[in-house]
Amino acid sequence: MTPLPQRPRLGFLASHNGTNMRAIVVACRQGWLAAEPALLISNNRDCGAINWADLQGIAWQHMSATKLGSDAALDEAMARELKAAQVDFVVLAGYMRKLGPKALAAYSKRILNVHPALLPHFGGQGMYGKHVHEAVLKSGDQISGVTIHIVDGEYDHGPIVAQSEVPVESGDTPDTLAARVQAAEQELYPRVLQSIVSGKIDLDKL
Repeated sequence: MTPLPQRPRLGFLASHNGTNMRAIVVACRQGWLAAEPALLISNNRDCGAINWADLQGIAWQHMSATKLGSDAALDEAMARELKAAQVDFVVLAGYMRKLGPKALAAYSKRILNVHPALLPHFGGQGMYGKHVHEAVLKSGDQISGVTIHIVDGEYDHGPIVAQSEVPVESGDTPDTLAARVQAAEQELYPRVLQSIVSGKIDLDKL
């Protein structure tokens, strides 16, 4: 992997509360994740992620295809602003849109996503949030979990970086399972990022 700065800069994409972004920023501020939160981009002006980033002094931008006029314009603006902020890695934290070709090309193998199941199972278009947990429970599987993967042009498809298992418990509902999976996400995501920025994980080899 190309040599990284001492504290690589992180760009976040979020559509709602950005709970995983918050966990990652806290890890950075505590000093055990050697990275710098640089920018948040959201397609939802009124989301909790923007409000929280504002309180934390993290730069943010509201970008949507509706605001900018087209998906292509959004893609171009996103790639441009991430580069302008000198972002080294792009971290998806509940971003509900597929990325465009310019952003993907600008950050090839440098964009990460977290999925609330053990890919390649229970992934793909429409499989997000409660839909995933409902499908896991309906399947009868005894194990769910979390997947961190590199983002490519398809939903939940890129190379897997890390996974963590979460047992399905008797009597689980989508909400109770979601709570434990989300806790696992917030534990795994910062730890994986630290392994990447420290060189223990080389994304180019995945």
